[in-house]
Amino acid sequence: MKITETITSLESNGYKVSYFEGEEEAAEHIDQAVTGKTVGFGDSMSLWDMGLYERLAARNEVFDPQHCPAGLGFLDIARRCLTTEIFLTSVNAAAETGELVNVDGTGNRVAGSLFGHEKVYFVVGTNKLVPTLEDAVWRARNVAAPKNAKRLGLQTPCAVRGDRCYDCSSPQRICNSMVIHLKKMNDIAMEIVLVNQSLGL
Repeated sequence: MKITETITSLESNGYKVSYFEGEEEAAEHIDQAVTGKTVGFGDSMSLWDMGLYERLAARNEVFDPQHCPAGLGFLDIARRCLTTEIFLTSVNAAAETGELVNVDGTGNRVAGSLFGHEKVYFVVGTNKLVPTLEDAVWRARNVAAPKNAKRLGLQTPCAVRGDRCYDCSSPQRICNSMVIHLKKMNDIAMEIVLVNQSLGL
């Protein structure tokens, strides 16, 4: 795991990178930077682990598909997240060469990371770092997706067997799309919040 080299690669690809030794410092950084905004979350166990919903909701209007108010479902909140000023998510894998990889079943997570916001934050634990883009694609499909499918109680082959992607045709499949961020998107601020600990899946 080459943290310094990863930061250099990400910065070369146009991202602002903020590095923290622990999640508390990272959460404080985001909390101080985001005030009086509408904030959307892209399904992320990393954000959940850090308690960012509760923290940011004290000073912002926050929408998170994992926190649906009474009478509203996942898709209602997921759509609202796409029109917020700030969007927070994580990644399934980040390559030391500077690329970010996410797979998605519904599309709200990847859609929100691409367009329409003032700023996007990617919160990334060092457990997501791998040497190359090829390794990042492999991790997204064979590590992150099976773990997420199992967490959600799905009956996909990867969740049941728990070892790898089977490129299945299950109606519960959660890896219907893959987005590879080769470089920062144009006309939108993007910050990688890199945390030197394991976060998410």
